[in-house]
Amino acid sequence: MAVAADVESGLVAQPWCSLRLPEAPAALAKACFGAAGYALLLCDLDGAWFERLEAAAVAQRSQELNRRLTARTPSLLARLQDLLCSLLEGRASAGTAVSWHRDAGHLTLRVKSELSGLPFYWDFRCAPAPVPMVCQHLVRPLLRMSLALQCQLQHLTSLLLQKDAEIEDYQESGAVLSRDRLRTEPFEEQAVLQRVLAESLAWVCGPGDGQAFADELQPLYRAVVQQGARAWRGSEETPELAAPHDEAAGATDTALPPEPPQGTSEPPLSPARSNGAAAEGSSPSQKPRLLVSKPKPKKAKGLFS
Repeated sequence: MAVAADVESGLVAQPWCSLRLPEAPAALAKACFGAAGYALLLCDLDGAWFERLEAAAVAQRSQELNRRLTARTPSLLARLQDLLCSLLEGRASAGTAVSWHRDAGHLTLRVKSELSGLPFYWDFRCAPAPVPMVCQHLVRPLLRMSLALQCQLQHLTSLLLQKDAEIEDYQESGAVLSRDRLRTEPFEEQAVLQRVLAESLAWVCGPGDGQAFADELQPLYRAVVQQGARAWRGSEETPELAAPHDEAAGATDTALPPEPPQGTSEPPLSPARSNGAAAEGSSPSQKPRLLVSKPKPKKAKGLFS
C-alpha cells in the first residue's frame, strides 16, 4: 500500500492536460504510472473522477478484458501509459478507439488498441473523486496561482508607472523621440484592465472553457504544488512554528517576480495593497525621479522567464 500511495502522491506534481474525445465533454486529466500501478484523475467540469489501480489488479483486469492476450504487468503498464499519453497529447494512432461512458456513480474511459499484434482492450473505471483530492489537485493550486498572478500584475503595474515617470523626466530634460511610431500613451491601470477584461471574457467564459490548460501556466502550476508540498512537510516537522497563513503565503515564493534592483524608488506592490497605492504612485508629487548617478534598473523578469 505504501508503494501505491507513492504513485498517488506522484500524481500531485503532474500537470493537467486537455482530453479531447469525439462526442464527449471537454475534460482535464492527469495521470501517474509506476511499477506499483497507476493513478488517474479526470475532471469534466461537472465532476471529478479518480482511479488508482495496483499492479496485481492491472494484470487481473487485463485477463478479464483480453482472454487471448498474455503479457507481463510492466508491459501492460507501459502500454497503458503510452496510450494515455498519446490521448492527452492528441497523437493517438489510427488503430486506437476511445469511448466515454458516464452514469450516476462511475465514469469509464474505454480504449481499444493493439499489444504485440493482438487486440488490446482496457477500461479506466473511475469513481467520484473525494472532495479533499479535488481541493488538493485543483482548487488550492488554482487559488494560489491566481494569487501569484496578482502579485505579478501588481509588480508589472509598478514598473509601468516607473517607466512613465522616467519617460516624463527625459521629456522635461529636452529628449525627443526619434521614431514617432514608438510613442505610447501614459499607463492607466483601471482603463487597461477594463479593456483587457472586455476583450477576453467572451473567450474565457465561452462554450470551449476547460478545453485547454494553458501551456504557459504549467510551470506555475508545478511550482505552486511543489512549494505547497514543501510547506506542508515543513508544518508537519515543526507544527509549533506553523501559522495558518504560512502555507498559502509560501506557495507563491518560487513563482513571485524578483524584487526590483537596488536604486529603484518603489518596491513591488503586494497583493494586500490596494489599487489606490498604484494610483498614488502616478501623481506628480509621487513620481520617482531617476538620477544619473544611480545604476540603470535591470530588465524585469516575469513569472515564466
